[in-house]
Amino acid sequence: MASNVNLDDLNWKILKCLQRNGRESFANIGREVGLTPPAVAERVKKMEDVGILQGYNAKVSHSLTGHHLKAIITLRAFMGKLKPFLSIVTTYKEVINCYRITGNENIVMEVVLKDQFHLEKFIDKLIKYGETRTHIILSNVITNAPIERGEF
Repeated sequence: MASNVNLDDLNWKILKCLQRNGRESFANIGREVGLTPPAVAERVKKMEDVGILQGYNAKVSHSLTGHHLKAIITLRAFMGKLKPFLSIVTTYKEVINCYRITGNENIVMEVVLKDQFHLEKFIDKLIKYGETRTHIILSNVITNAPIERGEF
């Protein structure tokens, strides 16, 4: 979607605040960026309307919810199995992120599982669609880093 919102310095400052805390009040954001709460609200609404701001999410600890294993699983789909997999993957509760990618593999999934036995059963569901590779996540180095203005 083409954006008709100018991402000026103030909008970038608002985005920085919201990426740090999506529940921050417009009054607090306004104090930080030098705008009134209604002006902040208007800018946020415009960014929501054009799709720059796409939602607000809670961060949940997978380990404290009983999912003691987190992994990245890639899938290289067998001939004719990619479309059936794309239809079924949305039903897998273990999958918290899934991407269709280029390269030798077709799919990258981030999954949370109770333990290694749960992982084994999950892989058994996947292997009818293709060859899998599993990478156990040991720790997070960068998580949900904010998107910032500027050149990379």
